Amino acid sequence: MSSSSETGSQGSGFVKVLRILFDDFLQCYRSGPLLAWSLWWALATCGYFQVVNYAQALWENVRPSQEYEIYNGYVETLSTLLGALAALLVGCLPLSWTQWGELALCVLSLLMAVCVFVMDTVRNIWMCYASYIFFRATYMLLITMATYQIAASLSMQRYALVFGVNTFMALLLQSLLTVVVVDSVGLGLDVFTQFLIYGCYFAVISLVFLLAGVCKLASRRRCRQWEADSPEPDSPSTQDASSTR
Repeated sequence: MSSSSETGSQGSGFVKVLRILFDDFLQCYRSGPLLAWSLWWALATCGYFQVVNYAQALWENVRPSQEYEIYNGYVETLSTLLGALAALLVGCLPLSWTQWGELALCVLSLLMAVCVFVMDTVRNIWMCYASYIFFRATYMLLITMATYQIAASLSMQRYALVFGVNTFMALLLQSLLTVVVVDSVGLGLDVFTQFLIYGCYFAVISLVFLLAGVCKLASRRRCRQWEADSPEPDSPSTQDASSTR
């Protein structure tokens, strides 16, 4: 009797915890800015992992290691250092991320798409190296700012929930993309076609945030116009004078 009551209380406690987590989840993602930065986090991290994981295979096709001297290790080191430098300097950018965040995500995501397209189409190892370095540095810059913007919108108790959900969605999308594009169960495409798809993927991300930025600016402009057109309320002195009459 006591064991069954303990089991029931544990089950009800677990359900209560799940309900609290779900309520916190809904409350967090009702925030428009947090939702936008989290969406970019999940989508861009998925694409970033794919590019980084298969860059070595692309370089091997562009410049086979058995025939030429390669510098892949140096490039990975340099891209990591420049990415860390970009993450440190992101706070020095003279940009209001709250106001222009979506358009900044659009422009820099487009730059990442261009880097991937260059790696795929130019077929020159030095251009591949340079594009890869710029790609990683741009991602490190943006992911640092995304982390800050998300954390600034949350209480400390919800950090693990939001960052955990964002990372889970990124890994889920990456798994789906790998199965569809890379794995033999799916399309099983060659590495050059894979990078063409990854470039288009980042271009779509850029387009999404271009539309979001334009809608945000249009909404802000309508609000300002409405405030300018709305009549100002009578001042207290005017109201007192009219009541005296």
